[in-house]
Amino acid sequence: MNALTIFLAIGPWQIAIIVMVVLLLFGGKKIPELMRGLGSGIKEFKDASREDDKLEEKKD
Repeated sequence: MNALTIFLAIGPWQIAIIVMVVLLLFGGKKIPELMRGLGSGIKEFKDASREDDKLEEKKD
């Protein structure tokens, strides 16, 4: 089995364990801040990729 197959073979128990570990490490109050930061980072990435696509269309 390669690494990708192992990564994709995550079941519900593994997800539950990961969630519990994250809760223990960061606490309930810190997780919304982390998710907000992740969401804003994804939004910036999408905006930058759209802007890049627009620049490529103008060149053509």
